Amino acid sequence: MVFNRIKQYGELVMFSHTLFSLPFGLISMFWAADGLPSARIVFWILVALVGARNGANALNRLVDKNIDAANPRTATRHLPSGIIKDYEVIGIVVLCFALMTLAAYELNPLCLELLPLALIIFIIYSYTKRFTWLCHIVLGIACGGAPVGAWMAVRGEIGWPSLVLGAVVTLWIAGFDIIYGTQDVEFDRSHGIHSIPARFGVENALRISTGFHLLALALLVYLYFLMDMGWLYLIGLALVAYLLYLEHSIVSPANLKNVRIASYDINEVVSVVLLIFTTADIFLL
Repeated sequence: MVFNRIKQYGELVMFSHTLFSLPFGLISMFWAADGLPSARIVFWILVALVGARNGANALNRLVDKNIDAANPRTATRHLPSGIIKDYEVIGIVVLCFALMTLAAYELNPLCLELLPLALIIFIIYSYTKRFTWLCHIVLGIACGGAPVGAWMAVRGEIGWPSLVLGAVVTLWIAGFDIIYGTQDVEFDRSHGIHSIPARFGVENALRISTGFHLLALALLVYLYFLMDMGWLYLIGLALVAYLLYLEHSIVSPANLKNVRIASYDINEVVSVVLLIFTTADIFLL
């Protein structure tokens, strides 16, 4: 019973999607430390990243409960269907943000000082779809804080490479979130929900998504030179470019049946591939 409940909580916050921003946080950590930092630093960075991501997602589920209930595609989610109660989700949010706060305290003063900014971004994002089609970018910024925070955790300062990597995450996340949003265009328009697909149409939205991903790839090339990386990083970058090409090739205005594969499944592999090859480059070359 307990394990089943934990499984349901994991499904609620889509725990597997921690793979989106966590690998970028780890890459930034390795770059900041020029290798592997102490076990203590690694532990608290992991606590902060997992707490931040899952707390923010639980909060988003709570804020969007009524919207999800009205949308046939999302009406069966845990909160609208009553599988999980509001107070349980509030408990998850409080616990996750408490872990994030504790981690910031354990890391260094700058992490603790900038913690309120991160929490504000998490809270704002959950409401952005109610008033701006830039919600995808705000989501990207929220996730893009992972590499910036990891760098701060190691060095106690904000570094330019972490900001560039944060921009990569912002563009990458926003790009595939736009793809995901194409399946709700009619619902969004009829219910006053703002998104790039609802504002500009599916065809233009997919073009914008492609543009975001091309910019993300360009920044990853820039990081190759900035961080003096080697051939293993380039192999990883080539694989990422292919995966993003595949992602965009399986969706079109006339074919949206693969939206979930394009926006979620493929991108879980993207971040892991980049982590594996970047880490190998750092430690083996």
